[in-house]
Amino acid sequence: MVDWRLFDPLIEYARKRSMWIVAFCTGCGGIEMPPLATARYDFERFGMMPNPAPRMADLFLITGYVTPKTLKRIIITYEMQPDPKYVLAHGSCPLNGGVYWDAYNAIKHLDKYIPVDVAIAGCMPRPEAVMDGIQKMMELIETGKADGWKRYRENYEYYKKNQDELFGEGWRERTARMWIPWLMKGNNRGEE
Repeated sequence: MVDWRLFDPLIEYARKRSMWIVAFCTGCGGIEMPPLATARYDFERFGMMPNPAPRMADLFLITGYVTPKTLKRIIITYEMQPDPKYVLAHGSCPLNGGVYWDAYNAIKHLDKYIPVDVAIAGCMPRPEAVMDGIQKMMELIETGKADGWKRYRENYEYYKKNQDELFGEGWRERTARMWIPWLMKGNNRGEE
């Protein structure tokens, strides 16, 4: 019988060197993403790759301010990702509202709704700071300390309570019902 836990360090090393990113560029933070992929910083040298499909992404980047309408999509996208998954919030807006700290429609603490593994402060953090955050994330993954996905499962009632307080109970079902007619139209088009 093989004890597979012996391979955990190797698995964590491989996991940190092959992160696929789904980015939610909700505000001005998205402008800092292209420099990370160009020759100066080249995050692909770390095995990272942008990926628009949440079902195949490990790293979820939240870049910029978050409104309640956007937060619904962020939560749904986060829940679509397979475990283990990691969240990196950059910019002051997802942490404390940033320049929108007194706006009624800005989410002040993203970590009340989904767990954030690494947060980078700044308005807007420069690419160097984002690279430092990514390297911090890689370090946490390798040591097994990037455990937001576990905290989400273990404390799901806490996160769900906060989500329901903001959106009202049954918001997931209401959101799904909005999409069902559109999805059915797509299926019917192929039959016509």
